[in-house]
Amino acid sequence: MTGWNSWDDDGEPVGLGIVVTDDRGSLPFHLVHGEALAAAAAWGLGEAGVSLIDLSVPWESIREAEEALVLHDSLCPLTPPDFIAECLAAAIDGDRVVVGVRPVTDTLKQLSDGLVGETVDREGLDLVCSPVVLPARVVAALPQLPASDFTDLVVALRALGEDVELRPAPSAARRVSGADDIAALEALTHLVRPGVQQPLG
Repeated sequence: MTGWNSWDDDGEPVGLGIVVTDDRGSLPFHLVHGEALAAAAAWGLGEAGVSLIDLSVPWESIREAEEALVLHDSLCPLTPPDFIAECLAAAIDGDRVVVGVRPVTDTLKQLSDGLVGETVDREGLDLVCSPVVLPARVVAALPQLPASDFTDLVVALRALGEDVELRPAPSAARRVSGADDIAALEALTHLVRPGVQQPLG
């Protein structure tokens, strides 16, 4: 896209990346395959070819960089680098926000006046996971990041009129909410070499 530095000389998508840990308690620093969740997520960004920056970098400096921005949830620590790179390329190519999602698997119930009602059809429902990729145009237009919660962020971006593409994420990209989820994620993946996790099968 003219005016933005979105591709390198080899035709590979480039962007800045942040591992989001805010408003997630201490969970980002729990271990998965012997690494902190936040560290595993940072490794994934690096392997995807994204330049990692710290949350302490002023938003104005991020806007001035004129790069796409990849927001990676630390609670989705084993999101495959190939999927992150795929989302980045799609955001640059389509000049739209691209979001990794997983299907809803929990049973959902209607709630009315404090009473549990009928089961909600899960068909067509998605869970926001990681990443959320903002093309450079969107980054430049935002005075600040609207939310650190990815679901709230997607809602806010849509309210601003942004086109948001929901891209099905692999099972290793699932979001964890506690020790049991981390154990399940470890069971789903295996260690190929120190610091590198890949899905089983």
